[in-house]
Amino acid sequence: MKKIILSILSLGLVISQFCNGQQLIKNENLDKKWWKEAIVYQIYPRSFKDNDGDGIGDLKGIISKLDYIKSLGVDVIWLNPIYGSPNDDNGYDVSDYKGIMKDFGTMDDFDALLKGLHDRGIKLVMDLVVNHSSDEHEWFRQSRSSRNSPYRNYYHWWNAEQGKPPYRYSLFDVNHDAWRYDSLTNAYYLHYFSRKQPDLNWENPKLRQEVYDIMKFWANKGIDGFRLDAFQFAAKDTTFPGFPKGFEKNFNLYYGVQGNLHGYLQEMNKEVLSKYNVMSVAEGAGNTNEDAHNMVDADRHELNMAYAFEAVDIAKKEGYSLIHLKEVFSKWDSTFSEKGWLSIFLANHDQARLVSRFGNDAQEFRESSSKMLTTFIMTMRGTPYYYNGDELGMTNAGFTKIEDYNDVATLNEYQHLKSIGGDLNKFLNQIQFSCRDNGRTPFQWNDKENAGFTTGKPWLQVNKNYKTINEEAQEKDANSVLNYFRKIVKFRKDNPLLTYGKYTLLDKNNPDAYSFTREMDGKKFLILLNFSAKLTTTNTGINFKNTTLLLGNLKKPSVDGTLKPYEAVIYQVN
Repeated sequence: MKKIILSILSLGLVISQFCNGQQLIKNENLDKKWWKEAIVYQIYPRSFKDNDGDGIGDLKGIISKLDYIKSLGVDVIWLNPIYGSPNDDNGYDVSDYKGIMKDFGTMDDFDALLKGLHDRGIKLVMDLVVNHSSDEHEWFRQSRSSRNSPYRNYYHWWNAEQGKPPYRYSLFDVNHDAWRYDSLTNAYYLHYFSRKQPDLNWENPKLRQEVYDIMKFWANKGIDGFRLDAFQFAAKDTTFPGFPKGFEKNFNLYYGVQGNLHGYLQEMNKEVLSKYNVMSVAEGAGNTNEDAHNMVDADRHELNMAYAFEAVDIAKKEGYSLIHLKEVFSKWDSTFSEKGWLSIFLANHDQARLVSRFGNDAQEFRESSSKMLTTFIMTMRGTPYYYNGDELGMTNAGFTKIEDYNDVATLNEYQHLKSIGGDLNKFLNQIQFSCRDNGRTPFQWNDKENAGFTTGKPWLQVNKNYKTINEEAQEKDANSVLNYFRKIVKFRKDNPLLTYGKYTLLDKNNPDAYSFTREMDGKKFLILLNFSAKLTTTNTGINFKNTTLLLGNLKKPSVDGTLKPYEAVIYQVN
C-alpha cells in the first residue's frame, strides 16, 4: 500500500581483516536466518486468479496456481490484505481483522492455501494494516457512538468546541484534509488516508493489546511473517501542534517515525514477534539512516526489515537519472554493510509496472529490459521482493479515461482537480504512466478471454496486450522473460555471495550503465547492466581476459563490456 517503503534486516556484520597479506571477508550474516536468503513474491489477490467467475481474484484461485508459484523458485509469498473489508481501498480498510473478505472466500480457503504453500516449502507473510482501520469496523462504530464510549480512545478525536483542529494533510481525501467532521458527537476524526480509513490511536494500551491479539491469532495459524502497512505513521503527537505551511510537500518528515514508535515496536516484539519464527517488515524506514537502524538492528529488538520508497520514487515519465538510482542503492548498501540488512525492490502494488517505469515497454525492448531489471534485483545484497506479473514483463495498462480506473487515490484526486478547475487532461496523461492501477490489472495467464483470469467481467480491465504477453505462451519459450526469471532465481540461490557478499560500485558516473562487483570468500562476480536503448561501453577497470561469462539476458552476451541495449551480463572474475 502507500508510497512509502525500504526494507532492511537485522544482524549483519561484514569485517575486512588482513592476515598474512591476504584479505579475508568475515561475514557474521552467515549466522543464517531464513528471511535473509528468501526471495519474496508479492501476490495481489484481487488480480491474481479468479476461481468462481465473479471477476475478482480469490483464495481458491491462488490455490489453483500453487504449482506455478512453486515453479518460480520463490520462498515466500507476501499476500496483500484479505481481511473483512468494505473495500474502499482494496482491502486496506479493514473491518474484521480475524475474518476473510467475502470476495476472497472463507477461512477454510485460507487454511487450505496456507497448507498448500507449506506443503511446497513456501512461507506466507500477511499484510497487517494497523495504522488505521475501516470506518465500518466495530471499534470505530462504537468510538463514534458517544464521547463516553470505551472505544473512544481507539481513534484520534478532536472535539469541535475546541475549534477546527490544526491542518493535517490526507493522501487520499478529496480535499486532502485529514480531519473529518462527524456530527454524531460533534467532533473531528483523523484519517491520513481516505475518509473511510480512520487512524488508530497507538497511545492507547488497550488498542495495542487488541493488535497483538490479532497478530497472535494469525501466528498461531502458522503464518510466517507480517508486513506492517504504513506503520511508520502509527505514532503521533496527540497534542496535534500546528505544522509549517507547505509541510505536506514533505509530509513524511512530519508524519514518519514520530512519538513513541520505537517503544511500540519493542513492545510488539516482546509480546508477539519474539515468540514466533516470523519475519517482520515495516512499510517505511523513517527519515534518516538512524531511524532505519533503530527500527531494524538486532540489538534494538524491533523488526527484521523496513521497506522504503526512496528508489522507486525516482522513475518519472520523462526519464530518470541512473546516476541518482545508483547513488540511492549504493548509499543504502553502505549504510547497512556492517549492521542491518537490505531489502531490494523496484515495484509493488502501489506502483505502475516495473518494465514501464524503469525499463522500456516498447515491443523491441520489453523483454530485454525486463530481464535486465530482474537481473539487477536478483544480484544486489539483501532480500529481493518481486511483484506478481513482473516475471512476465507485464506492462502499464494504457488507460485513457477516468472511467477506466478503480484506485481511490486517483479517483479522489481527479474530483479534487475538477472542483478547483485543474488541468484534467494533464492529470490523465500523468496517471497513464504512474497510477497504481497499472500494476493491478489482472494477471495474464493465457490468450483466451480475459487472459484466463476470470470467466466473468474482471473488476479491472485486462491489459489489451494479453494475447502476446501471457504465462502460457512464455512457458513454451525457453528464452522468455518468465524462464529467465526462473534461471536468475536459481542462479542467486546457487551463489550465496549474491545474498551476503560485499558490493562495490564501479563506473559510477556512467549515465547509462550500472556496474558493480559482489565478492565473498575469495569469489568475485562482475555485474554489468545497460539501462539504456543504445550501445554502451563500461569502464570497470577489470580486464575481461580474466573473466568467465556466467549468465546473460541476450542470446549473444557481451564478452568485452560493450553492452547492447538493455543488456545484462554476469561474469566471474578469475
